[in-house]
Amino acid sequence: MSQPDTQPPSPSESRSQSGNPPLHHPVVDAHLARQATDLQVRIADAITKFAGSMLFVYIHAVGFAVWMLFVEGSPWPTLTLVVSLEAIFLSTFVMIGQNRQAAFQQAKADHDFVEQELELKTNTELTRAIHAMTTELHRRLLAGEVGGSGQSAS
Repeated sequence: MSQPDTQPPSPSESRSQSGNPPLHHPVVDAHLARQATDLQVRIADAITKFAGSMLFVYIHAVGFAVWMLFVEGSPWPTLTLVVSLEAIFLSTFVMIGQNRQAAFQQAKADHDFVEQELELKTNTELTRAIHAMTTELHRRLLAGEVGGSGQSAS
């Protein structure tokens, strides 16, 4: 199974051709693109989706009942083996899904952190520029009051 891509596209890369903002978070777009191209991921997702459905429960309930009642006279040893093997494989798919979800959440958190740091840097620069302009405006107003006192503006 391939390693998840932890470097999502930048906001400018995730914009559509028309320049509209993306419909999804850039990490979601990267995740969906990776999912669409990786056959193993699609298979694991399909199995996990089916195993987490009520149809899965119904099929197993009916299948085990038929097996116990009609197929074998003493179904318990074989049934125990089948159920144990199935539990091993299903727990593996659950762990694969959890690992992928954790990698997805980490990539999203990393992206959000970078974006927030960039926004903080931009806001800090804007605040400094506003402070410099305010200071300069204040200096000019004070200089105008000292040098132009007694004169009226026309």
